[in-house]
Amino acid sequence: MARNKIRLLLVDDHLVVRIGLRGLLETQADLEVVAEAAGGAAAVREFEKHRPDVTLMDLRMPDRSGADTIAAIRAKFPDARILVLTTFDTDEDIYRALEAGAVGYLLKSTDSKPLLATIRAVHGGTYRLPADLAARLAQRRAMPELSVREREVLALIVKGRSNKEIGHDLGVAENTVKNHVKVILDKLGVQDRTQAATTAIQRGLVRL
Repeated sequence: MARNKIRLLLVDDHLVVRIGLRGLLETQADLEVVAEAAGGAAAVREFEKHRPDVTLMDLRMPDRSGADTIAAIRAKFPDARILVLTTFDTDEDIYRALEAGAVGYLLKSTDSKPLLATIRAVHGGTYRLPADLAARLAQRRAMPELSVREREVLALIVKGRSNKEIGHDLGVAENTVKNHVKVILDKLGVQDRTQAATTAIQRGLVRL
């Protein structure tokens, strides 16, 4: 009796990437691409329609982030097996995707052999994360979480705004901004605003 195929959904806003993935995956006798989506909203619809065994999910899409899409799918289908396949590897990208419910995380530069092995592994019920990314994830999880307001202040710090300008932009007093900046520096473990901006970009806390 023929073995049942692993049914796959490909989610990526680049058509060339999807074509390349489909071409690779369908060389495997046990894999079948049943649907594709170019954005987060379409991904949720295609998942509901096809109920794939494994979804390969990019993180940056024009209408909805990969992490938000993962969360939306998992809210309706808690057993969904979603594997992130992306070019982005900042600490925050990894953290948000796995917190949203992804069961694996690979970079698009990954060779075909480990990619295929990971698809089969996550279908089998295991979690897969490269060792270096797992170590970084552990460090990120140990860090204090920034509040929504602190993230807003940090984004404006990255843009080079002064405390007075940040206060004006957010509609709060300058002293309130100073207090937020102090907390942000403490949470990030840095000494000044320049280090905070650099760290925010490196970790993916703020998008340029």
